[in-house]
Amino acid sequence: MPENNTVHIRQLTAQDTAALQLPNEPFLLHGRMIVTRDDSAWHYRIEETATTTLQTFPEEHYQYAEVAEKGFALGAFTGDVPVGLAIYQAAFFKYLYLDDLKVSQAFRHQGIARQLLAAAIPIAKHHGYAGVSTIGQDNNIDACQFYLANGFRIGGLNTRDYNHTVQEGKSDIYFYWDF
Repeated sequence: MPENNTVHIRQLTAQDTAALQLPNEPFLLHGRMIVTRDDSAWHYRIEETATTTLQTFPEEHYQYAEVAEKGFALGAFTGDVPVGLAIYQAAFFKYLYLDDLKVSQAFRHQGIARQLLAAAIPIAKHHGYAGVSTIGQDNNIDACQFYLANGFRIGGLNTRDYNHTVQEGKSDIYFYWDF
């Protein structure tokens, strides 16, 4: 992280259009998280690949009115410059859904994503949620391990959504974090 830049987290408002447009940046793909379940629990192992590739998600083009209608967004800022974004959506059950979590490359590995999670707790509790859920692609090992390292637990696996697409063979891992 660039020196002497204090990062602060706040809920975004209609005036934060630029923060909602924080660009997606590349991340490393270097294997898969293989998830299994037995009678008592979920388990996983990491299967590294011999080669690595970079992936960048398409831009979302978030609009404040739509984000606010479905939930809320938190931004991480250094000064007035957005460096992190978390999009949360209301959900039917007792888990607030984390739809997107990203931090600018220059600010990664500094605890900003963790701060964006922690800042959602009082808002989620105010709305009656008992935790947060999210989905990680099985080939995005770093994201999956981040969730596990920050209190999330595996609660499901979807092996079908990518069938009949160019991403066939991928799976979604469902993560749950209880407050």
